[in-house]
Amino acid sequence: MSQDTITIAIDAMGGDDAPHSEVAGAVEAIRETKDIHITLVGKSDVIEPELKKCKYDKERISVHHCSEVIEMHESPTEALKKKPDSSIIVGLKLQRQKKADAFISAGNTGAVMAASLLTLGRIANVTRPTIGESFPTDKGISILFDVGASVDNKPIHLLEFAVMGVEYAKHIFNVENPRVAVLSIGEEESKGNTLSTEAYQLLKQSNLNFIGNVEGRDILRGKAEVIVCDGFTGNVVLKFAESVIPVLKSRFRQHASQNIFKKIWVGMMYGTLKKILKDFDYQEHGGVPLLGVNGISLIGHGSSSPKAIKIMALRAEHMAREKINDIIQERIKDIKQILPKTD
Repeated sequence: MSQDTITIAIDAMGGDDAPHSEVAGAVEAIRETKDIHITLVGKSDVIEPELKKCKYDKERISVHHCSEVIEMHESPTEALKKKPDSSIIVGLKLQRQKKADAFISAGNTGAVMAASLLTLGRIANVTRPTIGESFPTDKGISILFDVGASVDNKPIHLLEFAVMGVEYAKHIFNVENPRVAVLSIGEEESKGNTLSTEAYQLLKQSNLNFIGNVEGRDILRGKAEVIVCDGFTGNVVLKFAESVIPVLKSRFRQHASQNIFKKIWVGMMYGTLKKILKDFDYQEHGGVPLLGVNGISLIGHGSSSPKAIKIMALRAEHMAREKINDIIQERIKDIKQILPKTD
């Protein structure tokens, strides 16, 4: 392998369709880029039969056996204590031991977040890691931080989310000078709760490209590339957004079933509708990054397809090559200078 090869550890036991989607996604990923190696972490007696069904370069995919699996329904804290040889913990340990450059999983979200923090630790000066979800807009992309890494946040956390989000938008999405906004109930500076109004003041004093408050309807309008809020609010927005496409598809099917003319109309519109809705499909975006941990950890939806796994692997490679954590560590140092001075 090349010295520039990036190794991605994939939790092969995590998703609803594991290990099929993980194996197929790994095979697709190494076909897409030449300088990537994938380590599939999980029960080898389950993974290897899936690999045998595929044609791939055997030098570029390996299997790292572990004996335990953290199930979706398990309590993250209990599972991490009881299952130290799980695919999530073992995969993250490979990264800590420098045997992998990144880790991705479509498994138990809470377990991945907790294990990432415990195993990799935090980047210096980061007090709270964050998960960001990207949304397509008329003007490009908006990324919302936080969407569930923690439900209770302080103003300083939102400032950190903004700093990390800006660097992520710059280096992963090539946004030259990302606009930053606070998600609130009105555009006026005074609108919002204590958290949002105090975060507004911190961001106002920062050297970020802060444009003020935006409302929920502004996320898809592209008013800002980086939008910050507490994890409770962000997760509600995310889950609502994920429900829209399935409902629209169901409504189109219902409309088509009413009579032959409506069925023909929907059929004629199908190609256009599919293209429009594609941008909103989470499978097209892979997974969400957990920023602030001292490593690269991406979390996918439980129902991630092979395509979603592939996209996650390629995103992880991109983050590793851009050395995103080194950049965040340097930028986050500025936070103490941004904070208001106290007597």
